[in-house]
Amino acid sequence: MDNTTQVVKLEDHTSNPAPLGLMGFGMTTVLLNFHNAGIFELNAMILAMGIFYGGLAQVIAGIMEWKKGNTFATTAFTSYGFFWLSLVALLIMPKMGLAAAADNLSMGIYLIMWGIFTGGLFIATLKISRALQVVFATLTLLFFLLALGDITNSALIKEIAGYEGILCGFSAIYAALAQVINESYGKVLWPIGPIKK
Repeated sequence: MDNTTQVVKLEDHTSNPAPLGLMGFGMTTVLLNFHNAGIFELNAMILAMGIFYGGLAQVIAGIMEWKKGNTFATTAFTSYGFFWLSLVALLIMPKMGLAAAADNLSMGIYLIMWGIFTGGLFIATLKISRALQVVFATLTLLFFLLALGDITNSALIKEIAGYEGILCGFSAIYAALAQVINESYGKVLWPIGPIKK
């Protein structure tokens, strides 16, 4: 009787979901921060992006990352997907008569909590890539600037946060497109600066 054990190695041939999550985050962040910078008013375009691309697309990307065993990306994409959904809910629930509007202090605390969470993820990016370090450093700063703008009710701080948020969003778009372009060409055309282990 043969008692040898056979080991079967499964290879993952599924696509990289990170560009989807980064694009959902990046494009929605840019558009919301055009509003924060005073370029246009908050409108249905931003809310729709918040629900579908910033929200649902990131949650889907996070679930796909979970299947790949990527704890960082699972946590980041699902969390920020639900951040966008919760932000839209904060804006529309009062208009629907479902809840009282959040005041500046409570919004500030909400944003501080997201800033603390994002700062923790930034620490993890120090072992991942330069591109993600830029995304998470600028996002951490963005959350704290937005919180300060709400707590102080300062239009100037909110406008500064808007321009900083545009930079943050475009850094995520770059990181997403770099992964797609580099994979398509089979070589690094847009560097993202992986950390050497």
